[in-house]
Amino acid sequence: MGLNFAFIGGGTMARAIIHALVITGELAPEKIIASDPLAVQREMLGDRYGIRVCNDNAGAVRDADIILLSVKPQVLPSVLKDLHTHIQPNALIISIVAGMPIATITAGLDYTAVVRTMPNTPAQIGAGMTVWTAAPAVSEKQREQARTILQLMGMELYVKHENALDMATAVSGTGPTYVFLMMEALIDAAVHLGFSRSQARLLVEQTVLGSVQFAQQSNLHMAQLRNMVTSPGGTSAEAVYQMEKGSLRTIFSKAVWAAYQKSRLLGEKAQEPIDAPLRVDK
Repeated sequence: MGLNFAFIGGGTMARAIIHALVITGELAPEKIIASDPLAVQREMLGDRYGIRVCNDNAGAVRDADIILLSVKPQVLPSVLKDLHTHIQPNALIISIVAGMPIATITAGLDYTAVVRTMPNTPAQIGAGMTVWTAAPAVSEKQREQARTILQLMGMELYVKHENALDMATAVSGTGPTYVFLMMEALIDAAVHLGFSRSQARLLVEQTVLGSVQFAQQSNLHMAQLRNMVTSPGGTSAEAVYQMEKGSLRTIFSKAVWAAYQKSRLLGEKAQEPIDAPLRVDK
């Protein structure tokens, strides 16, 4: 890629991208710098990946072609203040800050070439699903750069309208939570039947993994796949009956809708400091 890359924040998702960039050879370690307030985090990143590290956000971005924001939402305002006026012309900003609209970032930086993303935790092993969009000021070349970076974490999907990221947050962003909760419940049920916990985990993990791979390869509707293993009067039919009786579909629908509304609310709150008038103390 040959570009200078700056990470603001060296947390889990940032580490996943740094790991992918270095391991795949997309970037030489000396082309990457990460700024993080924690000394232990900086030491770990430097030792493990051979990249440059610092505790100076403004200094980290001065020569950067691509800047990745990977900080907690509550500290983003102070980070944007640090970076303001220090960004190179033609640099690309990629944000993985949860719930933060592009408008919040562009207003805080007075800079408009911003890509907003919604990854999920399997990105840490290169099996993630990242949904993203770009501000109008992002060039086609920069969009391709963003796509290349996001593909290092797994699958990516570009959406034209930013509100789709709130929807993606509720489906793929929060999705691993639903899957892990379902797996946890199945493991507990298997233990209740008499399997050891390690046996139950193996049964559930492989069943979920195999089912996903089967669905991907068959390209059949989920109802068709379910019907393939649901014999009339059989065990699957009885299990499905109990889940439908318990309104499982409605529970999932309500959970996804609640996550979507929460994502929208967080985005609205993020814009309040920008839209609110300045208070003058007398």
